[in-house]
Amino acid sequence: MDQPIVGILHPGSMGAAVAACAAANAAEVLWCEAGRSTASAARAEQAGLTPVPTLPEQLDRSDIVISLCPPAAAEDLARDVAECGFAGVYVEANAISPARAQRIAALLGPDATIVDGGVVGSPPVRGKTPTLYLSGPAAATESIEALFAGTAVRTAVLGTEVGKASALKLSYASFQKTSRVLVALAVGMAREHGVDQELIEVASRRTDSYLAEPEYVAKTAARAWRWGPELEEAADTLAAAGLPSEMLRAAAFTLARWHDVKDDSELTLTDALDRLAQP
Repeated sequence: MDQPIVGILHPGSMGAAVAACAAANAAEVLWCEAGRSTASAARAEQAGLTPVPTLPEQLDRSDIVISLCPPAAAEDLARDVAECGFAGVYVEANAISPARAQRIAALLGPDATIVDGGVVGSPPVRGKTPTLYLSGPAAATESIEALFAGTAVRTAVLGTEVGKASALKLSYASFQKTSRVLVALAVGMAREHGVDQELIEVASRRTDSYLAEPEYVAKTAARAWRWGPELEEAADTLAAAGLPSEMLRAAAFTLARWHDVKDDSELTLTDALDRLAQP
């Protein structure tokens, strides 16, 4: 579609920045003022968005609606949209499970066309260029690609199946965000014993991401019989420092699923993942 009218639900830090990028190829980008904070209004104004007083008016005028809200609110928001009878393209771009994305698609269908989306990266401001991954009907994903063409929001289509984009988003987020929490625990433990600077020095010698080394999963499985008890010791050390130990105990519990492949040098990535799923 040429120069569509776009509605953004809602202009948070990510939503407002994404909407500002969409404005480059849209006739207009609308946001609903009802129930929103003064901070939301300020972000919307800075992004150049057009205010409308009610959700029904926003939906009635919009060809494309992009939902970017806290994950817990995604389904309720979609339900509100469904009750208004929206019949355009609905981009479900929240960090939700594939199952929830599919429920939302069922909720809004068959009137609306659902595109599953997942944003990987920081808001598109100050030189940041996140990628909006998309999955859904080809014509609809093409319209979203056109909407962000030439902007700081990159797009990538994963196929036509609703849920794929959400799965990729959560797969990456599960590693990235848990890793940040693990950093806090590791530095907290080291600080308790006065070796935090030494820990950072050790870590600075290696900057690669473990997520880029999936082949190492098989080696992890073969070493699980040693690593599990080691993490239990680390968990005890965290607890002694007054820090939460549950994450490391959960990791040790996960490693226990590989207890029967001790030092198996022939184990493959596929074997290791199969055993992880069905111990």
